[in-house]
Amino acid sequence: MGRVLVVDDDEVIRQLIAVNLTLEGFDVATAVDGQDCLDKVRAIQPDVITLDVMMPRLDGWETAVQLRKMPEAAHIKVVLITARAQEDDIARGANVGADAYLTKPFDPGEMIRVVRELAGVKPA
Repeated sequence: MGRVLVVDDDEVIRQLIAVNLTLEGFDVATAVDGQDCLDKVRAIQPDVITLDVMMPRLDGWETAVQLRKMPEAAHIKVVLITARAQEDDIARGANVGADAYLTKPFDPGEMIRVVRELAGVKPA
């Protein structure tokens, strides 16, 4: 169906996203922060990355910027999923190359819809 890399330092959120996407038929891998994401992205070759913003080591903003600089990752769709909901944050998301922006708490159905759309997967 499609491969998704779920990146969040909060284990509960990471597992919530991963389980929902797995139940929808996606092949899901996880990473605990931005650096872990960058370390794994070449091997996993995801179609979509769900990316938290506020994380240790390497935050989601900088991770998105680094992904866009990697020729082998520049095509990967990025969904920022964050508690940061101000207009400036949403604009910053667009500036770092995010393809979608969801705020926490998020509706799992909406998250699945966005990931499906970005992965080019038709609804079941």
